[in-house]
Order: sequence, then structure tokens, then C-alpha cells
Amino acid sequence: MKRFVYINDESCRDFYRDNRISNTKYTFWNFIPKNLCEQFRRFMNQYFLLIACLQLWSTITPVSPATTWGPLAIIFIVSASKEAWDDYNRYLSDKKANERRIWVVKDGIRRQVKAQEIHVGNIVWLHENDEIPCDLVLIGTSDPQGICYVETAALDGETDLKTRIIPSICANLSPEQLGKIKGVAECPNPDNDIRRFDANMRLFPPIIDNEKCPLTINNTLLQSCYLRYTEWACGVAIYTGNETKSGMSRGTAEPKLTAADSVIDKLTVAIFVFQIVVVLVLGFAGNIWKDSHGRKQWYLMYPPKGPWYEFLVIPLRFELLCSIMIPISIKVTLDLAKGVYAKFIDCDDQMFDWETSTPAHSANTAISEDLGQVEYILSDKTGTLTENRMIFRRCCISDRLYGDNNGDALKDVRLLNAVSSNDPDVVKFLMVMTLCNTVVPIKSDDGTISYKAQSQDEEALVNAASNLNMVLTSKDSRSAEISFNGSKFYYELLDVLEFTSDRKRMSVVVKEGGSGKFLLLSKGADEAIFPRSCPGQEIKTYLEAVEMYSHLGLRTLCLGWRDLEEGEYMEWSKKFQDASCSLDNRENKIAEVCHSLEQDIHILGITAIEDRLQDGVPETIKLLRNAGINVWMLTGDKQNTAIQIGLLCNLITPESNGQLLSINGKTEDDILRSLDRALVIMKTAPERKDLAFVLDGCALEIILKRSLESFTRLAMLSRTAICCRMTPLQKAQLVGVLKSSGSLTLAIGDGGNDVRMIQEANIGVGISGREGLQAARAADYSIGKFKFLKRLILVHGRYSYNRTAFISQYSFYKSLLICFIQILFSFSSGLSGTSLFNSISLMAYNVFYTSLPVMTIIFDKDISETTVLQYPQILLYSQAGRYK
Repeated sequence: MKRFVYINDESCRDFYRDNRISNTKYTFWNFIPKNLCEQFRRFMNQYFLLIACLQLWSTITPVSPATTWGPLAIIFIVSASKEAWDDYNRYLSDKKANERRIWVVKDGIRRQVKAQEIHVGNIVWLHENDEIPCDLVLIGTSDPQGICYVETAALDGETDLKTRIIPSICANLSPEQLGKIKGVAECPNPDNDIRRFDANMRLFPPIIDNEKCPLTINNTLLQSCYLRYTEWACGVAIYTGNETKSGMSRGTAEPKLTAADSVIDKLTVAIFVFQIVVVLVLGFAGNIWKDSHGRKQWYLMYPPKGPWYEFLVIPLRFELLCSIMIPISIKVTLDLAKGVYAKFIDCDDQMFDWETSTPAHSANTAISEDLGQVEYILSDKTGTLTENRMIFRRCCISDRLYGDNNGDALKDVRLLNAVSSNDPDVVKFLMVMTLCNTVVPIKSDDGTISYKAQSQDEEALVNAASNLNMVLTSKDSRSAEISFNGSKFYYELLDVLEFTSDRKRMSVVVKEGGSGKFLLLSKGADEAIFPRSCPGQEIKTYLEAVEMYSHLGLRTLCLGWRDLEEGEYMEWSKKFQDASCSLDNRENKIAEVCHSLEQDIHILGITAIEDRLQDGVPETIKLLRNAGINVWMLTGDKQNTAIQIGLLCNLITPESNGQLLSINGKTEDDILRSLDRALVIMKTAPERKDLAFVLDGCALEIILKRSLESFTRLAMLSRTAICCRMTPLQKAQLVGVLKSSGSLTLAIGDGGNDVRMIQEANIGVGISGREGLQAARAADYSIGKFKFLKRLILVHGRYSYNRTAFISQYSFYKSLLICFIQILFSFSSGLSGTSLFNSISLMAYNVFYTSLPVMTIIFDKDISETTVLQYPQILLYSQAGRYK
């Protein structure tokens, strides 16, 4: 389905909603019925409502109805008040956003309106640092080249600035023309994909008359982002209100049921069944006693013949008396306790990252006790175990290795001499480093240049090239200027073949300013570039360099280039334009066209970038493994690099004490055989030997299709695994495999590519890192560094689990004890169903008796934190799946 947006035309007002946003859960009229429906979804609430209704029947009730109606009303009022307060705060937040003043242009006249009054098709005018009120197609900016910069941290959590450009048909339009522009944009219906927008736009005379122009996500300004380093920008509203990509992404996450909650639910059902049995036995015995002895006692005043339902009276009385067997206040008590657990995490100074001023935060207050039951930790590598601070260390150019002697290529005299002598191979290599990226140079007032990039790798490469005199001085959507050894070079940027996780490479097509040559510049993973190298080029040295750098734990990229004939480029450019304009399967069509050009690439060299381990990572992993927790590493990096990082951080044991089993092969059958072989070794190996396995994304894809059961058995036997070349979907699939086996999983990551994995796991932990806040926002808990995970699990998790278990046991045991006292009294009162306790005592018991000792329980620490951290074996699992 499509939507047609007519620019600067009020007719769209009748077909599409306005820009009023609403994140409230309730309205004034539906709050009471909707909230009551939600409350009565719980079995315990339904049960106690039934008990309360039965107490209204004066014939059977042994106590005042207030004993149940009072506590039930208090519980409902507390829960409803919390919901109402949260919803009222959402309403105030919506009101503030809806009433912001925004500039719009109608018939060439600018005026301010409330944000909620913006309609689809309106032209919205923004100024620097303005928040974008709805989804816009960018049509003009203050920059002569038609670019602007946006900060998308509020949308996707990524802190780096993004570059946005105007469509080609809007180039060179004056501000006056932009205010009177007419046209139509053909867009897909609203969706929540913030990384994709496949649309077309066409303008009407008299401004301009042109063919369809393709629109991508790079031509949009999305709601909740901010305009930065741009004096002004304007765009056409295409999605408004809750139909924006941000609005479509909102929603309430499905509540997670903890293991303790599951046990409590099962206990409740079991006690309910036991209660029914007790009630039937006592009711039957009571009816027999009444008929045989009770009617003879004149003071009991039993009528000679009662109503037809008389046989139900005594059983129902016992049902009401035994209703206290299930504690009515346990849900509120546990919710209160869990809220306190979350505050302990939020206020823990020992989990505060002073380097980034980032505190630990609990976004989900309901699952703290599950932290103390984790069986598997699945961790990302880059930015989670490592710092994600990329440093250019080594390189290989034209079969020469630089940086081998001192570990720093930027100080290698041979490379510095090659730069100063204008070695053509080195110059080409540095040029690809400088131009083939999404880096934006920003000049400060004092003339210094800093770089903003969407990738830490790209920023490291451009900074390294700058240190070697190849300086990117300016860049916009159409051109770039480079300064090298005192000379300036100009390049026209014709097309960008963007990086995707499937392609694993990026290319740009440029035209040299002096010679007019067309060049294809490429960089990417070795497995994506080497197969596309020139036939006959000797790449053995490069393969060896990749292998060597990987063994050193360095991240590698392969750089290449290719001369293009003008005719070849023009023919390809037409295909690329057609694919870019397609609204059907655009992404695959573009990938096919890009693949056709990225052939016969001349390999220039290899870059090697260091990403250091974070402080405390080896100690943390060792401690967690000593506590009996299995730790896996899931990464998109190369196998050798991942293995070296695994050795450095104590994830895997050196060959003398351990063994790393590789699951790979050239064919599907080879991969399955290696899986079976690894499974046999795991089963037969002595317990003292530390075994782990390693596999890549291709092998995992085959295994999940053909041998899922064997892989699950292997996963259950292995305490450690290294999974490399993983896509975000495959990371989530691995979490799903472990969850399906009944294991409690914790996933931890720092980037947007980890969100699927984090949301799939029983517990998601996000690191507020250099890749942004997207993972932290999607997670149940966020921390500043990986090392804080040991305290989150071993201290907060253990205490929360012990406290929850104690509160639950106390509540049930106390209720059962009071109920059995009542049952014993029944035998002395002729099984008549008379209550031992008066109504006031029962009501006070139901409301307060469970909650009074909660604070004492919460603040009790049976084992010191120091002891837990020094002796994590305290937390080893028993056969029942609980910590000793």
C-alpha cells in the first residue's frame, strides 16, 4: 500500500491524521473499566473477588465481608493509583510536546503553530537545535550543498551525527521558492523501520518539472531527532502524530515472568487444589455431624427442613474460612520489595562509571531476582568486552608490512618516508582511507578539524590518514577536498554504495577534479573484498597479513580500488538510478546493481585497528565462570580475532588445560560431521578439562536448519562458546535456542545490532557505550562497563533472589499456619464453620501482617558482599537449578 502526499496542499488534511501524539494508556472515561479488566486478568484477584462476593451471602459468611472487601479494595486502589499517576505523567509529557511552537510555511508565508496542528503535506521550517516535530522529507537547507546534520540519539541511541541531504530535484531552490513549492511524494504506509524509507517525489510547475526522484532514509528528518550545525532546514511532513516512525516504534514491552513468579503461580494453584480438597472433606463431615448431632442440639436452632441448597452452606463456610490459605497481599508485597531492589541498583555507587558519569539503572523492576539465577551470559565483543576506542596500529601496503617493529604504523620510519616521497601505492591507500567513508569534517573557530563518523573504525582510519598528511579538509554530499603534502585535491562524489551487514563492504564512485578519471574506491571485510579482486593479482601476502593481524586480536579491513571507463559508469549509473527509484524490493535490487560494479578490484592493502579490552573484563569473566555461570561471546568479527580476545579475557583456556573445538567445513555434510565430532568429545572428555567450541554464522545457519537437536545438546554441555561472523538475527536465534532448553539467559551488548539479542533473552543488559544508547534503552538493566556485571549478578541478583524467596515462603507458611489453626478450631466447634478470629483481626492480618516484616527482610544481609565476590562458588547451581 502507498500514500500520496501532496506538498503544500490542504487536501491532505482530510485523509491523514494531524500531528497530535498520545502515549497515554487510558482516557478519562475508560480508566475504571479498563484498569479493572487488567487487574482481574490475574488468577489471585479473580479468586479473591469470588470470595468477597460469597461473603455477601449472609447465610454462609462466618465473618464480616469487610475482611476481604477491605484488603481487596486497598490492593486495587494502590495498583490503580500507580497506573493513574504513570498515565497522568505521560499525558503531561504529550501535552508539552503537542503545544510546542513550530514554524510552518503556507503559500510562502511563515507562521508559528502548535506542533499538534501540523498536517501531512505542510512545509515545516526548522532552525538549529530544534527538535523535529514529525517525519519530514528534507527539501532545503542553509548549506549551499543541500546537507544538514541531525542527532538521532533520542531515536536510535547512536550519539554520532548523521548527514542528511536534499533530493536532487530540490537542488538550487531559493527559500522563497521552497515556500511555494508544489508536488507529490509517493510513500509507503507508516511503519516503524527507522533505517529504511523507499519513496519517490515529483515536483509540479512552475517551480520545476522533473522525472521521479528516489527518496531514501538519507533524505528524511525523523521525529524526536535534533537539527545540529545547520542554520535552518525545511521539509515536507509525510508522517504525523503516532504514525511517525518514532510513534510506530513506541509500545509497552511484554512483561517478563521471573522464575520466582512462575514458582509462586504454581504454588498458588497447588494450594488452591489442596484447599478445595480440605473444604470438601470438612464440608462433607460437617453435614454428617449436623444431621446426626447438630439438629438434636436445641441451641443451634437448625430448622427441621432447610432449603434445597442447605448442603452447600457448610462447605462454602469452610471455603471462606480457608481462603486465607492463599495470601491476598503477596503480589503487592513482592511488587513493593522489587521496587526497593531496583532502587538499590540505581543508587549503588560501586556501579557508577565515573569516566562517563553513567550510573547503573534498572528499567525493569520486576525481574531483579532472576539476576541471581542466570545460567548463560551471552555477550557482544566490540564495545562490550572491548573499549570500542579504535586505534590504527598496523597496515600492509603493496606486500609491505608497517608497524611490525614498534606496534605503531604511524611511527614506522619506512611508512613516513613513503608518504614524504609520494609513493603512488601508499598515496592510493591513504586516499581510500580518507574518501571511502561517511565521515563529516567539522572546522572549529580556530581552524582545527575534527571528524564525526557513524563508525569508530572510520573515524580511526580518517584520523590515521590525517596523521600521515592525507587530510580530509571539507566534504559534502557532492564533493570532497583533500590536502596532501601541501597540495590540494578535489573529488566529485558521484555515488555511495552503502555498507550493509549482508554486503560487508562499502564503496564510493568519485571523479578526480584534475584528470576527470572515474574511480571506484572500496573497503570491507576480507571475505567480501578478496573474491572480487583482479584476476591474476597475487594476494597471498594480504591473506597472511589478515591471518597475522587476527592472531594479534586486531580488527582488519581490506582496501581496494578500480579505474572506471566513463561509458561503463554511465551505463551502470542508469541501472543504479532505476533500482534506487523502485518501491518494490528496492534493497535487493540495489545490492545486485552494486555487486555488478564491485568486480576486478585492485587490492591496495590491509588496515589493522586495535580495540582494547575494558578494565576488569578478565577478572569479571573468571569470577562469573567460577560461580558456575556459562559465558558465550557472540560477535560479527573474524574467528581468529575473536579467539585471541577470548584468550585475553579468560573466556577460553589455553591448549595446555583446555581444548577449543572448531565446527566448520566446506560443505554442509562436513559441518554436520564436525558438529557430531564435537558432541562426542564433549560427552567423553574428563570434567577437569575446559572445553569450548567455535563456529561462524554460515555454519550456524546450516546447523539450525538440519541439526538443531544436536546443537542444543552441545550447547548444554559447553560452558563456553565463541560464535563469530554473527548477524543480529543469528545472535537472537542463539539466545532462543538456550531459552528453549529451559536455561535462564542474560544477554549483554552496547550497540543497535545487539537489541534483538537483548530483547530475546530472559534478562537484557545494555552498556551505555560509544555506539550509543540504543542497547541500554532496550534493556532491562543498563550499566557503564562490563565489569559491573559481576556486582549486578553476584550481589544484587543473589540478595534479590534470597529476599524474594524468604518473603514468598514467609507469606505462604504464615497463611497456612493461620488456616490450620482455624481448621483445628473447627473440630472443637462441631465442624459448623465458625470463625476463630473476629473480623477486625482478619482484616488487619490480610492488609498489614505480611507487609510489616518486609523492610527487615529486604535490608537483611546473611552473607557479606565481600564474601560473595571472593568466593563465588557460593552461587554454584544445585541439581534442582537453584543456587546453594
